[in-house]
Amino acid sequence: MHELPASVRVALWSTHAWAADTGVPGALARALPDVGQTQDLQEQLRLWRDLGEAAVLVALPGPGHTAGLPRCGPVATQAAVEAGEALFVPGLGGMLVPEHSSYGSAGATAHRIDWVAHDCDPVPVHRIEALDHSQLERHLRRRLLAAVDDLEDIGGRPWSSDLAHDLVDDRLGADWALPPQLPDRARRVIGMAATLSVAATVGLENSGTLSAAHEHTRASALRALHRDAEEALAEATNAACATLAGWVPAR
Repeated sequence: MHELPASVRVALWSTHAWAADTGVPGALARALPDVGQTQDLQEQLRLWRDLGEAAVLVALPGPGHTAGLPRCGPVATQAAVEAGEALFVPGLGGMLVPEHSSYGSAGATAHRIDWVAHDCDPVPVHRIEALDHSQLERHLRRRLLAAVDDLEDIGGRPWSSDLAHDLVDDRLGADWALPPQLPDRARRVIGMAATLSVAATVGLENSGTLSAAHEHTRASALRALHRDAEEALAEATNAACATLAGWVPAR
C-alpha cells in the first residue's frame, strides 16, 4: 500500500495532538506505524510546542521546485530537495528534514528516520490561512482532466487499468490514514492529491511501447502532473493543519 510522505503524516497528526492536548508519542505512533525507529523528532516537536507553536507544516520540494520551502540556507535547501520533504513551523523558523534508512539483518530489516534540524526564516501565518481546500480541489480536478487529455494525445497506456479505476473513483485516496477530526473536504483533497501523485509515479515506473520521442513527451507530462500533485498535497496538508490549529474555521 502506498503511504503519504512521512512529513505529511507527522504534520497532520502532531498538529492534531497539539490541538486536542493529547500525547505526541501516541500521535507519532499513529503517523508512522511503518517506521521502527525515529531520531530527534519527538524532542524537537516538544521544544516547538513549549515555545508556542500551534501547527507543524510541510513542504514537498523537488529539483528546481522549492517555492513551498521557507527561506533557508543552501545546505538546508539541498537536504530538503534530496529528501523530497520537510517539516517546518511558521512562528519561530525551524525545519526538520528526514533521512530515511533501514536497519536489521537480511530478511528482517526495519525502517528508520533520522530528523535533521535546520534553521529557516519564519513564515507569515496569513499565507497559510489563505489556502483553501475548495480552490485546491478545483485545481486538481482541472489538472487531472488536462493530464488525461495530454496523455491520450501522446498515446500509450500511462496506468494499469486497475489503478486507472481507483483514480477515477478516488478509492485509493479514501484509504489514507488521517486524523479523525479532519474536515471531510480536507480529507478528500489530501486523498485526491496523494492519489494523483501515486498515479503519476506508477506511470513513470511503467514504460510503454512508444517511440523514444513519444516516451520522453509522456514522461515529461507525468513528471509535471506529479509535481503539481505534490505541491497541492503540501498546500492541502497545511490548510488542514491551519484548521486543526484553530487559525481558520473548517471550510
